[in-house]
Amino acid sequence: MLLVTLSLLIGTGSCFYSSGDAVENLTPANFDSKVTNDDAIWVVEFYAPWCGHCKALTPEWKKAAKALKGIVKVGAADVDQHKELGGRFGIQGFPTIKIFGGNKNKPEDYRGPRTANGIVAEALRLATVVANDRLAGKGGSGGSSGGSGGSKKGNPADVIELTSSVFNKEVLDSKDMWLVEFYAPWCGHCKKLAPEWASAATTLKGKVKLGAVDATQFQDLAGRYGVRGYPTIKYFPAGAKLDAEEYDGGRTAGDIVAWAEAKLEEFAEPPEIRELLNDEVFAEECREKSICLISILPDILDTGAEGRNKYLNTLKELGDKYKKRKWGWAWSFAGEQDKLEAAIEVGGAGYPAIVALNIKKNAVLHHRGGFSKDSINEFLQYVIAGRIAPSVLRKDVPKLRKATPWDGKDGQMPEEEDYSDLDDIDLDEVPVENAHSEL
Repeated sequence: MLLVTLSLLIGTGSCFYSSGDAVENLTPANFDSKVTNDDAIWVVEFYAPWCGHCKALTPEWKKAAKALKGIVKVGAADVDQHKELGGRFGIQGFPTIKIFGGNKNKPEDYRGPRTANGIVAEALRLATVVANDRLAGKGGSGGSSGGSGGSKKGNPADVIELTSSVFNKEVLDSKDMWLVEFYAPWCGHCKKLAPEWASAATTLKGKVKLGAVDATQFQDLAGRYGVRGYPTIKYFPAGAKLDAEEYDGGRTAGDIVAWAEAKLEEFAEPPEIRELLNDEVFAEECREKSICLISILPDILDTGAEGRNKYLNTLKELGDKYKKRKWGWAWSFAGEQDKLEAAIEVGGAGYPAIVALNIKKNAVLHHRGGFSKDSINEFLQYVIAGRIAPSVLRKDVPKLRKATPWDGKDGQMPEEEDYSDLDDIDLDEVPVENAHSEL
């Protein structure tokens, strides 16, 4: 199992982290042995004890360390105390988080969200990248989101050339998220950025639009957005665009993609948790997506509306947390889609139950724990990291029956038949042979 090491550099004299926090304290004395000479990936935070932003990051870092224990190592170093580390890695502000990948001499900046969720997601993503690279015989590590010179070749046609006449319609009136580069044809830095920009545009195609404006030709646009140097990159969020924001990420394709995807995750709508009412819903949530999470809840008579809504709210929270992965989310209740339950082997251990289903690979992964947010979250992290062996589906998933959608109300007990008229029957008139036919 690949061990990815997530390390926030905080010195031994720091009061931020203790041995019980699962955070590794790094110093000049142990940095090379633990990080530089290690095959694992390290994500390192350089901080100062007096830094307010560092203090704000501390609880998130502790949460990340706890969540990643046994999967990803977390460490930290007080650069105020160990200034040689700050000088060695060019630290100019706090906190600075760097990713030490395959080439430990060229760490990359981490620019994702400074939350436990963001840190954990990036660490697990890196673990998958590194493992896949090694399987492919590429050697080393996938390193950071940016990488150093490993960008895949992009299609320049995926970069949309923008002019003054089309800018408002294409960008400002669009519901899409845009990153726009303002460049000058003679600019050396712009020429260096061009292949990275094209690679990012190809990778992000269908999710984020990347455009380019020749600022020397369309000076009105450059003036409108305060362009004073080249290249300048502006961010236009999805939806209503009141003004542009500064892009503050790196200049490699990986950096640009990671920055854009972090923005998408930050503002994306959470997925709908859909009831499996027919085969069309199943196709959209499971057959058309890489992974779908199917939950089979108890019968409404067992939980009532309040209990069912509690389960659904748990799924909504998790769907929001993992929305970047574009998984499908669906649910039914015990017995409603019994043939589906049989195919995915759910129900034997009781309800509620949840599985991760990959139709294309004919594989299913079963969650064996409780139906709580923490328990399912742990299951999903293991799914991402590949730490659960999937089961091969023994049966083809059948076509789902059409079901009636839940009305959101408590269930009603079925009406019992009225047997009061049995009092009118004279048992003495029942023929003897019929009365004793069961004996």
